[in-house]
Amino acid sequence: MMMKNLLTTFFAMILATGILWGQAQTQETAGKPAAQGSAARPSLLKPSSLNEQAPTTFKAKFTTTKGDFVVEVTRAWAPLGADRFYNLVKNHFYDGASFFRVLPGFVAQFGLSAKPEISRIWASATFKDDPVTQSNLEGYLTFATAGRNTRTTQLFINLANNQNLDGMGFAPFGKVIEGMDVVQKFYSGYGEGAPSGNGPDQGRVTNEGKAYLDKSFPLLDSIKTAVIVR
Repeated sequence: MMMKNLLTTFFAMILATGILWGQAQTQETAGKPAAQGSAARPSLLKPSSLNEQAPTTFKAKFTTTKGDFVVEVTRAWAPLGADRFYNLVKNHFYDGASFFRVLPGFVAQFGLSAKPEISRIWASATFKDDPVTQSNLEGYLTFATAGRNTRTTQLFINLANNQNLDGMGFAPFGKVIEGMDVVQKFYSGYGEGAPSGNGPDQGRVTNEGKAYLDKSFPLLDSIKTAVIVR
């Protein structure tokens, strides 16, 4: 009987020790952040995950079918635009995208993904306007807009001094510092886009991607890669 009582007491002590150790482990890990692997990773299929703040200044290099050009971004010019651009370039949104609207003496427009499944998601990922602090001079980079607070991913490079755009809310956030001669050579033979002209239909570019452009507008120039450089 005495041996039985001793064994019972011994196992009770082991059990109690195990419970206390488990509680201690739970309390120790409760206040710790989750492992890095469990954090939401940036994904072009989830716009809200691309939310880094851009550096004060940075450069982006575009390798295109006509050659290279480099954009220098100054975040203070238009912080929200700079942040969106930084995240899109860093995550390779613009790789494969075409310059689908090139109007000599006006703008070279791009910014619809080569992949329709990505373009369709970003079509509703609007962000608020920035105050216009810089003028739309030749070589300056600006987000396109369809009205107040409607910017998404589309951009244009001014091919001339377009100060008339300043009063319409178009806020430049960067400028081409190398390769403006390359930008001026992008194919422009298709003219204005549909329905006003014979160029690409933006709705079809969004829904069909590069396949539509390659078939119907094979001469368009495009971006091979766009990367952040320091």
